[in-house]
Amino acid sequence: MKELKAYVDQKNKWHSLFNKNANYLDITKAGDRQRVANMIDSDLSPENLSCDGELPGNVINARYKQLNTVAKQLLALDPSVKFYEYE
Repeated sequence: MKELKAYVDQKNKWHSLFNKNANYLDITKAGDRQRVANMIDSDLSPENLSCDGELPGNVINARYKQLNTVAKQLLALDPSVKFYEYE
């Protein structure tokens, strides 16, 4: 669960930079777990994964592996979350 926690912490930090009254993600809540799944799906889209083709292949592969690990950990925590990009 280390990777999942790090992913959620990173999303919360970015969100707090742009929204001072941020609603932080809390993976103990079902709704937030689905929001995290939606973010993973978004990050796994080809355009976001490769930064519109700007990243080298080894970085894309590392990001893909990390996001798949996070998705697996989230599914282990809550099998009811829905993914569309993750298989």
